[in-house]
Amino acid sequence: MPELSPAAGQTTLDLESLAAEVVAQAMKAGASDAEAVVREGDEFSVNVRMGEVETLKESGSRGLGLRVFLGSSAVAGTRSASTSTSDLTPDGIRQLVEGAMALAKVTEEDPFAGLPETADFGSVSDDLHLYYDDVYSLAGPERIEWARRCEAAALAADPRITNSDGGSFDAATGRKVLANSRGFVGGYRTSYAGVSAAPLAMDSNGQMQRDGWWSGARRLADLDSPEAVGSEAARRALRRLGARKVPTQRVPIVFAPEVARSLIGSVFEAASGDSIWRHASFLAGKLGVAIAAPSITIVDDNLMLLPAGAGGFGSSPFDGEGLPSRRTVVVQNGTLQTYLLNTYAARKLGLKSTHNASRGLAGTPGIGCGNLYLEPGALTPEEIIAGVPGGLYVTSLMGFGTNLVTGDYSRGATGLMIENGQLTHAVEEVTIAGNLAEMLMNVSAIGNDLVFRGSVASPTLRIDGMTIAGA
Repeated sequence: MPELSPAAGQTTLDLESLAAEVVAQAMKAGASDAEAVVREGDEFSVNVRMGEVETLKESGSRGLGLRVFLGSSAVAGTRSASTSTSDLTPDGIRQLVEGAMALAKVTEEDPFAGLPETADFGSVSDDLHLYYDDVYSLAGPERIEWARRCEAAALAADPRITNSDGGSFDAATGRKVLANSRGFVGGYRTSYAGVSAAPLAMDSNGQMQRDGWWSGARRLADLDSPEAVGSEAARRALRRLGARKVPTQRVPIVFAPEVARSLIGSVFEAASGDSIWRHASFLAGKLGVAIAAPSITIVDDNLMLLPAGAGGFGSSPFDGEGLPSRRTVVVQNGTLQTYLLNTYAARKLGLKSTHNASRGLAGTPGIGCGNLYLEPGALTPEEIIAGVPGGLYVTSLMGFGTNLVTGDYSRGATGLMIENGQLTHAVEEVTIAGNLAEMLMNVSAIGNDLVFRGSVASPTLRIDGMTIAGA
């Protein structure tokens, strides 16, 4: 097969100059303020099923977004609009600017709209180790072989592994540049590599179960081996064999790290300034109030380095509005310390931005996390399970069942039953339910197994008093 390029979407295009020029054109067209973001990236992905290449993708992309403002919020309000394009020719940029200006003139005035204050802009000068060349160090055939090796390890683990949804290898790099009319210009590069497998196991009755596992990193050298990932995927599929329903009951539930992180993500959403000013969160009005057990401390660290030295999956030198990244303690010893805010939400609430703006090419900035995590405890997962006389160890969740307004929580779940402190048979087709506000208060044990496999992470969690709705 032909040799694949190391970075299909990357060019030597000066993105900083391009972004600054687009801002200058918008100001010349009559904008009172303007902001441009340019993204450029590439992606490689291969999926192998039963040893044969099923899909192979290599792509590059480049895009430009522009946000313009008309008027002054200090006077009567600001009109704003945003547009985006992948056409970076002079004519394409001219149409982008004209379109943004035309839209801004017909939008409603908003006294809270506008760029952050000039003095607040900045970028972290330290190297956050977000980019590594080695994600494309493997030749094309070797990348495919990684996917094959991962699937092969899963298939070879046990005779009951009879089929597979495939093994995969992915790699990507990207660049982002942000510039605005108040003098800020910043940019950074990122990289990612990943390998995964999704085997299917079959029991003696012909019932099949599927599970999977993955490893992701900013550099190839930090990935788990394909064999280790495949073996772990097989172990997870095998432990689901013989799954059955259980009676409805109220018991402690132990959340494995890969599912516990969704609870931490729900806390972030509830503490997001957009949810707060819309009165759409059970955490509204709870600043300085105990909302969780004293053992709970949740941190959003946009500057984190992982143990191997690479940057965290959510690390960046600045946020989506050009404010320098920082570490924010969201919940400390159970008490809500802050909401998570971009500039708009902060103005609506009469507060200061927590530098949590997230920005795509089009639209206004949202609110996003950096590296969001629950600080680990002292117990091993085995010790937590050993302390449960009867309960459920949840390994996967289905559906989206968190009502942020009321805190009501209900999710489909699969896992393993805990009996006398031991994991026993697999469980499926059950629903776990509670209220997030009560669940946070009822956290009775936190594991020491915090590992980042994405930008949101949690160790093992035990929560008492939840309901399993089963047979």
